[in-house]
Amino acid sequence: MKLIYTGKTKNVFEMDNGHYLLKFKDDCTGKDGVFDPGENSIGLTIEGVGDVNLRMSIYFFEKINAAGIKTHFVSANLADTTMEVLPAKVFGKGLEVICRHKSVGSFIRRYGEYIEEGADLPAYVETTFKNDELGDPLVTKDGLIVLGIMSDKQYDDIKEMTQKITQIVADDLKEKGLILYDIKFEFGYDADGNVMLIDEIASGNMRVYKDGKYIEPMTLSELFFAK
Repeated sequence: MKLIYTGKTKNVFEMDNGHYLLKFKDDCTGKDGVFDPGENSIGLTIEGVGDVNLRMSIYFFEKINAAGIKTHFVSANLADTTMEVLPAKVFGKGLEVICRHKSVGSFIRRYGEYIEEGADLPAYVETTFKNDELGDPLVTKDGLIVLGIMSDKQYDDIKEMTQKITQIVADDLKEKGLILYDIKFEFGYDADGNVMLIDEIASGNMRVYKDGKYIEPMTLSELFFAK
């Protein structure tokens, strides 16, 4: 297999069948040795984090596929921490899609004069460009269309898919006594322009609370898979 991309937490290989293979790593984003999913650089290595991120991704991708929502997931191999995925093009140079059920984090920093922290939000969707130097700037639907990054229909599909997927995740967490505040996704599109969910669905991409207290990603993974 040919290595085509070295990422912060995953490497990407091209397979002979035209699919891609994601190799999950134990490297984590953070600062000064402290795990922080919001950081843009590798800060530490935690043994087993690649495995739990893959396990959670498999769990949710299978559930989302079963719900009839298109994803890039094909199969996975826990023995070597890899996931086989369909080829997909990213929007622009990379786009993150956030769905918020509660007002926390950057949302409350931006709009705190208008809303209380922790207030309910109606599955609010926002998009940001993946750009470390610019601090992942927000971009509107009109901006994405004007810049030629996606069509009106693709945006509407992404928004609808994001809200449906977020509800699937939130309902699952709720059964375990956990409350999803917000979650971050990435989407791509196939050769025909059809939108699909890509990347991973792991604890480091979501903000979850239990009994009003924030749950650290590694602790969340442990709680999620607890018998």
